[in-house]
Amino acid sequence: MKAVRFHEFGSPDVLRYEEADRPVAGEGEVLVRVAGSAFNPADTGIRSGTLPFPVALPHVPGYDVSGIIDAVGEGVTNFQIGDAVVGFIPMTDSGSAAEYVVAPARVLTAAPSNIDLADAAALPSVALTAWQALFDEGGLTEGQRLLIIGAGGAVGGYAIQLAKRAGAYVIATASSRSNHSVTAAGADEVINHSSTTVLDSVTEPVDMLLNLAPISLEEFTALVALVRDGGIVVATTAWMATPGDETRGVRTAGVFVRADVDELAKLVGLVDSGELTVDVTQRVPLSELPSIHAKAAAGELRGKVVAVPDAD
Repeated sequence: MKAVRFHEFGSPDVLRYEEADRPVAGEGEVLVRVAGSAFNPADTGIRSGTLPFPVALPHVPGYDVSGIIDAVGEGVTNFQIGDAVVGFIPMTDSGSAAEYVVAPARVLTAAPSNIDLADAAALPSVALTAWQALFDEGGLTEGQRLLIIGAGGAVGGYAIQLAKRAGAYVIATASSRSNHSVTAAGADEVINHSSTTVLDSVTEPVDMLLNLAPISLEEFTALVALVRDGGIVVATTAWMATPGDETRGVRTAGVFVRADVDELAKLVGLVDSGELTVDVTQRVPLSELPSIHAKAAAGELRGKVVAVPDAD
């Protein structure tokens, strides 16, 4: 089969589109014929070695997958050959940037039926991150005010949609180029952080502050003043501590996404009911995935990209 792999850690130049052995499903696993493999920013960190995941070399990147089950391993009873599935596979395993990938059956669920199967790969890890940040960690409820810092990315888009569905009032920060997508996702207010300050723009306290952006700790700490007494600050920025305010009872929570298949099944249901939109900016052939890594490294990548196997 064809796969994108790297044999050493480094720049995007280490990626190779090459022949690789087709994997075999073991006990509790299935073999998936890949329809789509989503690119995520963490893929660059794993490839470069700056994210210390213990991956075996050569390594196939990609941990979001959609596709068709091609074979089932021993002990798998919940899937059959031909089932369309989607999942967030372990980030240390050989990934989905290939024509076939082996995945634990426990992390997969039925794929959405009302969108293209390849596009479904854009759902798992980012939508799960949004869900877990808002509800598992933040406890967001109807009528609360939510401030999302850095809402222009994929996680932000899902967070806005899910928060609005829950009945929250959403204030989102974004750049000029992301203003349209953030508005389309349903934000009640959009703050252009390149032309105004968040501290000046938010005039009433919020119940939850969700940070998705690589801001400085000083800037992040200053934003805590916008959170009401007893509120919460949630962050996906694992490289720095999440600031709170114990004197006012402002709690903190950090999010490291989990492959929760029950939550993923709920998200798929929302897609199928039309309550959640999956936004894919670009599809590229698998052979062009190295160029996507290069654009991301240069800060030139916009929107969600899904790689699909090259046409024969």
